[in-house]
Amino acid sequence: MVWVDDSVIEKAGRFLWESGRVLEQRRFAFLFGDETAPAGVLTALDAHRAPDGGYAYGLEPDVRGPASQPISMIAALEVLEETGALRGRAEEICDWPAEHSAADGGVPAVLPTLRPYPRPPWLPIPDEPVGDLLPTGPIVAALLRAEVEHPWLDRAVDFCRHAVEALRQTHPYEAEAAVAFLDAAPDRTWATRQAVRLGEMVREQRIVLLDPERPEAATLAPGYAPGEYHLPHDYAPRPDSLARAWFTDTEMDRGLRYLVAEQREDGGWPIRWAKWSPVTEVEARPAVTLAALLALRAYRHVSSGR
Repeated sequence: MVWVDDSVIEKAGRFLWESGRVLEQRRFAFLFGDETAPAGVLTALDAHRAPDGGYAYGLEPDVRGPASQPISMIAALEVLEETGALRGRAEEICDWPAEHSAADGGVPAVLPTLRPYPRPPWLPIPDEPVGDLLPTGPIVAALLRAEVEHPWLDRAVDFCRHAVEALRQTHPYEAEAAVAFLDAAPDRTWATRQAVRLGEMVREQRIVLLDPERPEAATLAPGYAPGEYHLPHDYAPRPDSLARAWFTDTEMDRGLRYLVAEQREDGGWPIRWAKWSPVTEVEARPAVTLAALLALRAYRHVSSGR
């Protein structure tokens, strides 16, 4: 494994201080700087809290407006978890997905309340939403790690189990959501077995870029943007993930080296998905940059920054 010197963090810091929103700047200061208390991060996050208990106001840059959406809840849970604040708020957080879940117990990918507001063209608005593994898996995983108890959570766990077992053809974001759930699922024997099957599926369907110098060997899922490939660390952002076993040390190291090389001259990392608005690209890059630093730190490619 290659060690990346602290200049990577320093360049990313300059990018975040110049281009990041308050939330990403406070996250960077807490995760990689000398800010030891999470109060500033949480205050910035609370500015995105909607009256119904969800999150909105551009927390997830591709979703605009004041209507709470599941993808914004995922972003909020990530911040709450990394600051250690999730356990204290988890029970009240549960009320939002419980109220907005479909009859099958799963959280829909998009709620009809988004219809009046700007959104990417690839986010269709359903009239009758159904549960979807893509948001439900990460939401449930975070709440399970927080050891929260809530009546909705048992139904949501059952939804995720059935959704994972039903997977036959998948795409990268759905597979990542499945892994997120499997990494936190209470039944570890079942989760390990399903992870093996899912890993075989990901490799057989070639929805992972194992060699960045040979992109033709990977398959872009329908509707994905040119170059929107997913690398091993996207599935296994931490070495303790069940998805880490899907890849050899060489494959993982190759992907992480490519991640390092993707850092731009301004210090930030690019987004890989389709750019439907200049503003959303500008707002998304800081969070993508933090995700890159966190993956490199998880694999001990950079220091903690402390």
